[in-house]
Amino acid sequence: QLQLVESGGGLVQPGGSLRLSCLASGILLDDYTIGWFRQAPGKEREGVACISSSGANTHYADSVKGRFTISRDSAKNTVYLQMNSLKPEDTAIYYCAADSAPSVFRLCVLQKTSSEGQGTQVTVSA
Repeated sequence: QLQLVESGGGLVQPGGSLRLSCLASGILLDDYTIGWFRQAPGKEREGVACISSSGANTHYADSVKGRFTISRDSAKNTVYLQMNSLKPEDTAIYYCAADSAPSVFRLCVLQKTSSEGQGTQVTVSA
C-alpha cells in the first residue's frame, strides 16, 4: 500500500530556509511523478513543485521559482523540497503527492494524484 509521510515543517523567520522530506513506503518512488502542494487557510490548494520519475523534468509555481528546489533520492526513496528566502505568504500546510502518470503538468497543474500524505505545517513569521 502506497504511503507518503512528510516531515521537516516548522516555524521560520522571513528570509530563512527549510527542507521538507517526503518518505514513500509501499512503492518505489522512481516509478512515480512526485509533487509538493500547499494550502493556506482560505486559499485554494496550489501545486508548488513537481518532478518526473526520471528527475529530468520539473515544474514550479511562479510564486516559488528561483527560491524552491525539488529533488529526489532513489536510494532513500525520498523526495525533498528545499525552500529558501521564505516569505510570510509561504505559510501553509505542505503536502506530498504521487501520480503514476509521467507528467509533471498533470500532477502540478491539473492536480491529478494517486496518493497524498497528511501534510506538514510551514509557518513563516517574525
